[in-house]
Amino acid sequence: MANNPGKLVSPKHRRKQTKPRDPGKRPQGVKKSQAQRPTRRSARLDTEPCDYFGQQYKAKTLNRSTSPQPRRRKRSRTEDLPTDVAIEPSAKRPRASPGTQFSVETPLDPIDYWRKEQAWPKEYFEPDRMAHLLPRKRSTPSLRRKRSEGSLGASSTTPSDQKPREEKSAPYRDTRYETLLATKGSFMDTSEQGIVDASKAQCRELLEKRQAVPQESLFRDDLFESTCRKIRSRNETRVIRDISLLIVPSAETLATYGAKELEILIESTNEGWNNSIPLTGTRPQPDYSVGFKRTAFTDEQLKKLAPFIGDFIAGDQSFFMATYYMYFPFLTCEVKCGAAALEIADRQNAHSMTLAVRAVVELFRLAGREKEIDHEILAFSVSHDHTSVRIYGHYAVINGKDITFYRHPIKKFDFTSEEGREKWTSYQFIKSVYDIWMPNHFKRLCSVIDQLPPELDFDVAPLPQDSGLSQDLESHHLSRSFAGSASQTGNDESRSGDGGITPNTSFTGQGTPKRPRRKVAK
Repeated sequence: MANNPGKLVSPKHRRKQTKPRDPGKRPQGVKKSQAQRPTRRSARLDTEPCDYFGQQYKAKTLNRSTSPQPRRRKRSRTEDLPTDVAIEPSAKRPRASPGTQFSVETPLDPIDYWRKEQAWPKEYFEPDRMAHLLPRKRSTPSLRRKRSEGSLGASSTTPSDQKPREEKSAPYRDTRYETLLATKGSFMDTSEQGIVDASKAQCRELLEKRQAVPQESLFRDDLFESTCRKIRSRNETRVIRDISLLIVPSAETLATYGAKELEILIESTNEGWNNSIPLTGTRPQPDYSVGFKRTAFTDEQLKKLAPFIGDFIAGDQSFFMATYYMYFPFLTCEVKCGAAALEIADRQNAHSMTLAVRAVVELFRLAGREKEIDHEILAFSVSHDHTSVRIYGHYAVINGKDITFYRHPIKKFDFTSEEGREKWTSYQFIKSVYDIWMPNHFKRLCSVIDQLPPELDFDVAPLPQDSGLSQDLESHHLSRSFAGSASQTGNDESRSGDGGITPNTSFTGQGTPKRPRRKVAK
């Protein structure tokens, strides 16, 4: 019996010990999982869609630090979730909201706005942005950098950022440049109808008019033959120095010698037309050009032109300017060596004079008077070397909204033949242009400017949108056609945008956003 109680107590004692031990293990396991469960399950049980991604990120981070065994239990016991779990991730919501960040930090995308609204953002038509939408801007830092890096050599720059003669004529050496001009509506040929009878009669008058010539020059009868011999096989600089002023007289020099009616003219020598809106990527840089100086116009006329000129001192580009000091150029001269090189000079002159004629046409269109100048010579050019001279008149053919540009051959000759019988022909012709043609041309320009309204509203483009060459402002892309394949010649017509300019419009159709049309104040 003594052993029986020991045997009876021992099992009972064991039962008492095992009972609390088994339940004791279970609560401890539950406590561990409960302590971890709320944090691990908060991301899944939060039903707000805007915080889903932020909480998923937190749930994955917490799960890396917990054991995988209680993770399986947690999914089936949702009733133990504390009420404060959903509050904790709320601090992450502002960071996880992509919509809020985009509206605050991301600038407006004009292309996306157009796609959605079928209109450009209103910001593009605010007055403070009109300076960027009207005349085109040039980059002045690059010009300053070039000046600072310039040297005394041939690559040195001037205020017009001129190029060396060889470099500036390089694109024109390719015969495809004539095709490039044709894609822009400029043809190195006559039109079917040619020029009007009045222009033909005036050309004859200018050729036949006798003018006084310099008595002491290298073209003096006893020096002429020796002069021609010495400049043969020499470079352009020598030809320009010795005889160019005897082929195309200087307007400013004539004014200095007493021709006061020429004081309104100004000339440039080998200076780039940086202030002219480009036709192609090649910037005109004629050996010699003549136009009107700023003081030729009255203050009222300049005020009316101001919206179309922009900040010309800073380099804004306009239809009406060549350099920052020359308005409405009407004469250019290119000098070469050798007969074959005259073709290059002709291409250069055709390019420059297309811009000159375009300026007059655009001005007359503003006043609705473009038909007055249809098929009429509006500018002249001279190409010459050490023996030959080619004189052209340049004009426009206006057909509704379409404008094309042509040239009329006035005279081609060898001034060294027949003992120099025609050595003064070009000199006298250009002097007659100054004395006879130019004053009438200037009066017509002024009459059109006077007709422009005194005040223009910034609601509309200052120039007609559908004007011939004013549509083709993406031209700098085409200028690289000579560095690549010939197929690039017509590519810019189908381009959707310009390299450094945003949305798919330019002055008239592409490049920068459309210029708002200017409305006449009533």
